[in-house]
Amino acid sequence: MTFTTLVSIALGIGLAASSGFRVFLPLFALSLSAYFGLWPLNESWQWLASPAAVTILGVATLAEAVGYLVPYFDHLLDTLAIPLAGLAGTAVVASTAADLSPAVTWALAIIAGGGAAAAIKGTTATTRVASTAATGGLANPVVSLAETGMAVLMTALSLFLPVLAVLLVIALVVWLARRYTARRHTL
Repeated sequence: MTFTTLVSIALGIGLAASSGFRVFLPLFALSLSAYFGLWPLNESWQWLASPAAVTILGVATLAEAVGYLVPYFDHLLDTLAIPLAGLAGTAVVASTAADLSPAVTWALAIIAGGGAAAAIKGTTATTRVASTAATGGLANPVVSLAETGMAVLMTALSLFLPVLAVLLVIALVVWLARRYTARRHTL
């Protein structure tokens, strides 16, 4: 496996994790970076670098970020975003993985990409429910801003320092697993 392949996998996994915080932001950033030639996409994903894709994903990113600032509407978005995050995570890994067979690409995309995105989205949705229960929804915009901030951070790290992004994803998944295990033992 070449260094380019490993970096492309790291890019995809980092963006997939970011999809767990905001579904459209990493797709928009990947679309922009492909449009400007920063990151190449697999041949069947070239449409993502089109002006139409950049525009549609940009509008979707803005709408999602603003929508999450509205208490109670954010729960509706979470309901829709949990499966979409898994799909987005799968898509970004599939679109960026370089020099792998289709079987390996899709297995990696579904397991690592979709899995990371869905795990993070599930955790953020649970955090939002707890925030709503504790504050009547008043703290939800703060939680939403923190999630958007994490999405921006993870996306930027993924695009510019993909290996560091994967290390952060691993740390985040380990932390989530420990938190889940600790919670199960207290029940």
